Parts: sequence; C-alpha cells; structure tokens
Amino acid sequence: MPTLDGYIFREFMVKFSILLLVSSILFLLSDVLDDLSDFMDNDASWRIYVPYFLLKMPGNIRFVLPIATLLGCMWTMATFGKNMEVTAMRASGVSLFRCGTPILVVGFLTSMVNIWFNEGLVPYTERRAGNLYAVGSGNIKKMTIEEQKLTYRSPDKRRTWLFQLPEESDGALGVAGKDGKQYDVSVKFYRNDGSLEKDLTAKNAIYRDGLGWVFENLSITEYSSDGLFAKPAVQMKSFRLSPKEAMETPVDIQYSVKPVEDLPSWVIFDLVVRTKEMSQRSRNVYWTVFFYRLAFPWSCFLACFLGIPLATKSERSGILSSIVTAVGIIVAYIVVAEIFLVLGKQGYVSPVIAGLAPTAAFIAYGIDRVVRNQA
Repeated sequence: MPTLDGYIFREFMVKFSILLLVSSILFLLSDVLDDLSDFMDNDASWRIYVPYFLLKMPGNIRFVLPIATLLGCMWTMATFGKNMEVTAMRASGVSLFRCGTPILVVGFLTSMVNIWFNEGLVPYTERRAGNLYAVGSGNIKKMTIEEQKLTYRSPDKRRTWLFQLPEESDGALGVAGKDGKQYDVSVKFYRNDGSLEKDLTAKNAIYRDGLGWVFENLSITEYSSDGLFAKPAVQMKSFRLSPKEAMETPVDIQYSVKPVEDLPSWVIFDLVVRTKEMSQRSRNVYWTVFFYRLAFPWSCFLACFLGIPLATKSERSGILSSIVTAVGIIVAYIVVAEIFLVLGKQGYVSPVIAGLAPTAAFIAYGIDRVVRNQA
C-alpha cells in the first residue's frame, strides 16, 4: 500500500501542479489585460505595476485551488480508469475510497492552505495591491480635498467622525500617519433625539488602549438643546474621550471603509460580537459572510469527493462525460452558494444555513457517491 499511495500521490501532484500553474497564468493574463493600460496611461514605473500583479496572484489562487483540485483528481482517476488500473486495484481488494486516500489527504491540506489564504495572506495582498493601483493609476492625485477625507459613523449613531487621509498613506485604508496619529480630526456628537450636541475639531488625535481617544490642540463648540444654535467655541490643549464614551477604535474605523468580503473572519466575528448596537440587517450580512468564509475553503476537499467516483465512470462512459459532469456539479455548487449568500445577507435565510448548507450538502453528496461506487 505505501508503494501504491506514493504512485497515486505522484501522479496526482504532477497533474494538479500543471493545472494550478496554467490556471494562475490565465488569471494573471486577465489582470494584465484589465489593469496594465491604467498604469501605462499614468506613465507608472514597473516598480509599481509588477509588484501589483504579483500581489494579485494569491487572491486568484484561492479561487483556482478548488478547480485545479477537481480537474487534477478527475485527470488522475480517469487516466487510471482508462488504463484499467482502477479495476485492477479494486480486483485486488482495495476499495475506491482507499484508492483515493492520497488525493483526499492532498485535498484536505489544500483546504488548509486556502483557509490561510482567505484569513491571512489575501487580505494583506489585496490591501497592498489596492494601494499600488491607486498610486500607479493616478487615482490619488485625481481625488478632491473632500474625497481625501474619511467619514465614519459610530454604531450607536451618537458620533460622526471626519478624518483627513495622511499623504504618506498613499491611498491606504488606514487613517493614521506614521506616528500613529490622526490629523485634522472632527467629531460631531448627537443626543438621543438626533439633535447636534457639540462639535469637536482637533489638530491631531491618537487612540491609546485603556485610555481611549486623546485629542490635542482642539476646540469644542456646544449647541443649544434643539441643536440649531452654536455657543462660543472653547479652545483646549487636550481632551480625552474614554472607551465608555466612544467604543470605536482606529481598527473599527479602518475596516469600515472595506467591503465585508475583504475582512478576515476573526475581524468580522470581533466586530459583530463587540458592536451591540449593530442593526439586524448588518448582522445578517456579517454573519452570513463569516460562515461562508468558513465553509468555502473546504470546496477543495469537496472537489476530491466528487472527482474520485465520477472519474471511475470513464471506464464505461468515457473521460469527457465524467469531466463535463464534474464541472457541471462544481459550477452548480458555486451558483447555489452565491444564491444562499445573497439570501442570507437579505435576511431571508439564517446566516448559518446560508453560509454552511451548500458546502455541507455537496460534501454529503460526494461521500454518498463514493459509498455507492464501492459496491
């Protein structure tokens, strides 16, 4: 069995590597065709657009991995079937599931890699790629002064923040300068009835754990009870806003300008759990994406469960029929997963079901096919 496992593993890895390389190159060419003209129009240096395209690769690979795993599994098992090797293995008393064990192990490890891509690598590379694109395409220079400001509304709707993006951010999503401070900060405070309570304008501000927000060189303008008339402004050297008075942190503000799909799962979980005042609609969106992000990487493992039994059909119906069937199933899985994702975000389906059900159902289907084909 070790010799057989090594043989199956070697054959699968050769085909899987070829498919992964070819698919990644195709995605890279697509990015080049879409974005290279934007860099050329702005006379950007190759030191900007070459790293940009390299940083886009991990985001493409996470989508390529399930497809490469499926087709690699199909290619390997179909080749064995064509050469009657599967028949020989089963005639020797080796089950179909046991034949595919090395492929299943690789599928499991690939899922682990995909989880790391989703949660660690891709959020970083996408952020850096976005920064390089903004600089290389000239989008930062085209922004007006107002567009270079970031607005954030606290979850309890009691404060509205306005930050000036620092020049050294180069379009980064972070609002802090290299010294950790935010500059030209404005905060509007509102009462429970929605009327304006006071307006704070500071030259700079910094957030310190345990202390909250510390503002320097600021002025505070209070308003009448109806929020319509301003009182004389008060100049202050410093002012502190404790965590009880303002729960939002720089991390919350930074991630507020990013689509929820670009956030790591641990950030989504932390935001939902810690933000008690979040609306139900927002909770549906965050929780649905959270569970979807937990389930989607396992599509690599799903591909193996589908590929092994379907590939053995090539002994009777031909390899083309098996590949068409497998690709149709994986496309159906992606379509169903996206439909459930939308339904979950809209609140029509529970976020847990919307995020986990499609993957669980298709994995169960794959296991059923393996069991049936062992007979």
